[in-house]
Amino acid sequence: MEREKMVEELAGIVGKENVLSSETDLLLYGYDASLFRGRPDCIVLPGSTEEVSKIVKFARANGIHIVARGSGTNLSGGTIPTQGGIVLHFSRMNRVLEIDIENQRAVVEPGIFTLVLKNQLARYGYIYQPDPASEKVSTLGGNFGENSGGPHCLKYGVTTNHILGAEVVLYDGEVIQVGGKALDHPGYDLTGVLVGSEGTLGIATKLILRIMPKPEAVKTMLAIYNSLEDAGRTVSAIIADGIIPATLEMIDRLTIKAVEESIHAGFPLDAEAVLLIELDGLKDGMERLAERIMEICRKNNVREVKVAKTEAERAQLWAGRRGAFGAVARLRPNYFVCDGTVPRTRLPEVLTRVMEIGRRYGLAIANVFHAGDGNLHPLILFDERNEEELRKVHLAGSEILKLCADAGGTISGEHGIGTEKMKEMLFVFNSQDIAAMKKVKKAFDPEDVYNPGKVLPEQTLSA
Repeated sequence: MEREKMVEELAGIVGKENVLSSETDLLLYGYDASLFRGRPDCIVLPGSTEEVSKIVKFARANGIHIVARGSGTNLSGGTIPTQGGIVLHFSRMNRVLEIDIENQRAVVEPGIFTLVLKNQLARYGYIYQPDPASEKVSTLGGNFGENSGGPHCLKYGVTTNHILGAEVVLYDGEVIQVGGKALDHPGYDLTGVLVGSEGTLGIATKLILRIMPKPEAVKTMLAIYNSLEDAGRTVSAIIADGIIPATLEMIDRLTIKAVEESIHAGFPLDAEAVLLIELDGLKDGMERLAERIMEICRKNNVREVKVAKTEAERAQLWAGRRGAFGAVARLRPNYFVCDGTVPRTRLPEVLTRVMEIGRRYGLAIANVFHAGDGNLHPLILFDERNEEELRKVHLAGSEILKLCADAGGTISGEHGIGTEKMKEMLFVFNSQDIAAMKKVKKAFDPEDVYNPGKVLPEQTLSA
């Protein structure tokens, strides 16, 4: 179909002002936070589930692909329109539809920012636990698609642990309800299949979320180390002692330098690593638990443990952690984020080998990650204008993911597969595994309307 005709038809569904098709628009919606680029045919901003359904029916009837998109913070190329088509942007569908305190549930539209929901819940003394570092701008729909995590995933789990149901538009425009406010729905767990499917199986237009009362008390500590390995060993030792902190984050020296130049969070510039450790829960017993953690830190050669004495001090420490990805832009023009996960006990060894990979390729690597659940985020620093350097970045990134897989881990903890990691899927799945997943895709989207060319590699290896 000619683009002008497509734009005219879609304008009839959502209004002319909600269809974007200028050259600038096509450029802006052709990339996300990954290294990949594409070009959509147009961008459509629906305002309701009914409009989404009509758009999908139109697209299917005319053989047009659809890529659903939130804020574009995706780090693996999952929202890149690699085969053109319609980018369905959910900025207009951004309301909190219901806050049900009695049942500890919230119902939201997919375009709402994660932090906006949290701020609304705070008025009631409640919280939505998943907290990606991009929560100021990342949307709940994007979190749903990627199964996002965040620092609190160690204690509270990732997005799938907090999504109880959804309203979903299928490839043919049919609207279905999966899950709901109640627990333990009978039948297949379609909600679990859809969360983390990266927009390849269906488009969620309403989400039912689990919310929780805010904890009675919080204690935040900064443990300072002269050795990255000692910090890694401390992580394993804390968990082995039966303690599950709310968060257990690690930041290395290179990232500390960038953070302090940008945010002035109070991280010591001469440290090789710091651990940001936070406890939450009942006030009774928290001091004893904190002392146990400090003792474990001392046994693993901690240089110093600082405790945030005020909410302002705590907020400043967290500003440093949440702003780390943005801060490393001070070091080089670009960075490539790996997202491998390894068993906690393998952290010291894997971190050492990650740095060896960086040295071998002549690339600086900054580390900031969810140490408590072994979710690494090596940031490979480079300049995309240097083609040879970019080539090395992709090779080094793939090698790091292979290292994670060989250590008994996997190739993504929360950033998804998207366009970036399809070939690396073969590090953790054999041909039968991939074939089974392709059958799921075929069952939900037999005509490949939704987000084609993502997640599953075309080529498979023999078992």
